[in-house]
Amino acid sequence: MRNLSYFFFYTYVGLVVLAGFRGAFIYPSWDFSFLFSMDVNQLNDFKRINLLSQYRFLRALELGFGLFSLYFLKDIFQYKIFNTLFLLIMGMGIMARVFSWLFDGTHGLLTKFFLIYEAIGWRLIYKYTKPKLISHVY
Repeated sequence: MRNLSYFFFYTYVGLVVLAGFRGAFIYPSWDFSFLFSMDVNQLNDFKRINLLSQYRFLRALELGFGLFSLYFLKDIFQYKIFNTLFLLIMGMGIMARVFSWLFDGTHGLLTKFFLIYEAIGWRLIYKYTKPKLISHVY
């Protein structure tokens, strides 16, 4: 259970860091093309600039969460407060995907894959860490 929990943690957080960095600072237009089959260059300047700005902002938050998770890795797997915060943030992302599925419509296969992968990872990390957590920090 330990190895599986760490595997899901590192693969999830690694993707969060890479996707966050790439989407925020390198080439967000690629995401729109690959993930949404959308050419943002077809939008007028006002729409394109504001959409990319918001997208970069959200990807930067994703990157920040990933860096936080890596920095506090030991604490996430040891202390209840860090574990709860990590699982809460990860769980909110999962719930946002479920909410979207219910209210926006059926996702594509890649999005469904991430939803299932994240949910399995969340459950494994929760199940592995719950009995081992320390309530007080330091």
